[in-house]
Amino acid sequence: MARNLPKRIPGGLFISLEGGEGSGKSTLLGQIREFLDSAGYEVLVTREPGGPPIAEAVRGILLDPGNQAMDPLTELFLYLASRRQNLVERIRPHLTAGGVVISDRFADASVAYQGGGRELGLARVVRLNQEAIEGCQPQLTFFLDLDPARGLARGPGVTAADGSRGDRIERESLAFHERVRAAYRELAAREPERILVLDAAQPPATVAAAALTALRNRLAAAD
Repeated sequence: MARNLPKRIPGGLFISLEGGEGSGKSTLLGQIREFLDSAGYEVLVTREPGGPPIAEAVRGILLDPGNQAMDPLTELFLYLASRRQNLVERIRPHLTAGGVVISDRFADASVAYQGGGRELGLARVVRLNQEAIEGCQPQLTFFLDLDPARGLARGPGVTAADGSRGDRIERESLAFHERVRAAYRELAAREPERILVLDAAQPPATVAAAALTALRNRLAAAD
């Protein structure tokens, strides 16, 4: 029996998930992917930093706890390099073919983490981001909003009281993660049509229901 061809969307659909540590992005990503797979779309799942081999190599540098001496601008440029390679090698071709891309973080993450967390300034990071992504921005972004102390406490490798475990970013101070959250909130206020704020303190099923409702509406508009 011949397999049904995957559904195509002209120009593709680019979805990103954003949020601080322990906010539940991975759980929601899996639920979104399951929904899209069952609906017949061709889905590419990727992450930041990471994706293709070059970007994954950059990820290793960025998250290595041994690289604590990294300058904030160096960090930003490495994120931009990883993002650019992932965009050119995987994301943009998949969108051009009419597929759906789900990215665990994208350009907004640099605005929040480097612009806010590292205090490089949101406008500065937005400007540099555009050099890397050339206007390729997600059409739908889910921001999982959660108190940083709570997120760090339930994260995979670090707690707010113990910064000796986890990757280089997870080990940052609570004040850093609070600045990240504030920057995300500012972005969401600026772009409410693209960025849907989800209360990540709610049960995962409640969070997923809100996200999938928004996604169904976006898919219906694309048909």
